[in-house]
Amino acid sequence: MTDENVPAADDTLSNGPEDVAASAPVLTLGSGSSETTESQSAVDPDYRPNVRGRIDQYGTAMGTGRRKTAVARVRMKTGTGNFLINGRTLEEYFPLEPNQKAVLAPLVRVNKIGKFDITVRVEGGGTTGQSGAVMLGIARALQALDTGDHATLAEGGYLTRDSRMVERKKYGFKKARKSFQFSKR
Repeated sequence: MTDENVPAADDTLSNGPEDVAASAPVLTLGSGSSETTESQSAVDPDYRPNVRGRIDQYGTAMGTGRRKTAVARVRMKTGTGNFLINGRTLEEYFPLEPNQKAVLAPLVRVNKIGKFDITVRVEGGGTTGQSGAVMLGIARALQALDTGDHATLAEGGYLTRDSRMVERKKYGFKKARKSFQFSKR
């Protein structure tokens, strides 16, 4: 008397722990969007980063940066390290040292300070917004010149646009969130 519903000993049906481990997907913690492009390029040799800057016909790299309401248009070409912002030097335009360091940070990160002539037109916003916009524009122009610098610049956070903006004023309020004084009686 044979039972047709009972699997034979030679069937491949097994519920052992080695079969469960082999069929289950591998979970790797921390493998979200924080992975660098180096690991992506190791997995996919055809991976090309998204380059926001561009190079014109004369070999000048251009990058646009924005921060708050400031917009900076950066032009870079190989040279002696001249730095002009709206026709003035870096020290004249940004007298505060933190703003100067923020502007030069992408160049320091890829170790190319003093190798390019940089001309910047920046408008709108205040000094902090303008220095952040110039920093992003320089990083995008550097990435356009050499896409191999993408991983280094992205790791430092220089290719990410800071999207924080001033919150708009709402009606019935003095400012964005501050309301008028409330009197119960």
